[in-house]
Amino acid sequence: MDTIVSIENLVKRYGDVLALDHLNLKIQKGEIFGLLGPNGSGKTTAMHCLMALLRYDKGQIRVFGEEMRPDQYENKRRIGVVLQNVAVFEVFTVEENIDYFCGLYVAEKKARQQMVEEAIAFAGLGNYRKKRAGQLSGGLLRRLNLACGMAHRPELLILDEPTVAVDPQSRNHILEGIRELNRKGTTVIYTSHYMEEIERLCTRIAILDHGRCIAKGTVEELKRMIKAGETVVLEAILLTEEQLGRIRRLPDVLQVQYQEQVLRVRFSKAGCHLLPLLGYLQKEQVVFGQVFSERPTLNDVFLELTGRELREQ
Repeated sequence: MDTIVSIENLVKRYGDVLALDHLNLKIQKGEIFGLLGPNGSGKTTAMHCLMALLRYDKGQIRVFGEEMRPDQYENKRRIGVVLQNVAVFEVFTVEENIDYFCGLYVAEKKARQQMVEEAIAFAGLGNYRKKRAGQLSGGLLRRLNLACGMAHRPELLILDEPTVAVDPQSRNHILEGIRELNRKGTTVIYTSHYMEEIERLCTRIAILDHGRCIAKGTVEELKRMIKAGETVVLEAILLTEEQLGRIRRLPDVLQVQYQEQVLRVRFSKAGCHLLPLLGYLQKEQVVFGQVFSERPTLNDVFLELTGRELREQ
């Protein structure tokens, strides 16, 4: 498989602050590659270095097999970028915005017209093509932002938080659109603070912390790196502090949470845990409602590997 992006031993300092600490990443052709990390982990800095928007102190970045430099215009034409902050002209119509941004890459008018039509259809903006961007809702603006970034049919698409603060319908439309682009051959780098999006979309994931890559792999590979196994949830259950203490001392228990008559017990990977827990509750004659058993999530991976919650920007 061809390597589209290669980042080797990347170091970036802001004065005394080490933003990137010998970062290494490889992204293969055809991937949807997810980047996770808390605020200050280095995600945005890494993306800006990748796009040659920032100078870095040490290391090498190669895109499409060539060193990435500010004057690499031919390579940059093969890349699309959609940043977190919407970057469109409010006084332009939807169609005018897409045509303008596509025109930065494609000079020929006839070819560009076809690309603009495809981007409008892709983003589901056909009914809004003559509307000014300033008249659109937040969700439609995000869809327009994505259409502007991909209209020139980039081989590599960099998406930084493309679904922040959008309605569920627009979010689903954007995610399905990204999948369709990927099916047509576009390699995608995707950063998000929404764990479910990363888990749903990405073929491989890297978790950054303090400027370093602390883990990478598929979702299932990342889940195998942590101690946590299943989580058992019991609803409508009344427990005393003494009973909670005994549950905490059951074999392989990692964490017990009890709030508003809902019990959540996280176990390690070893063994079968549901039956011993239910056996103890039956012995204590504790009555409860519904019971759920949950597998580890990407959020569990993040919390265990970084030791803190993922905070929204």
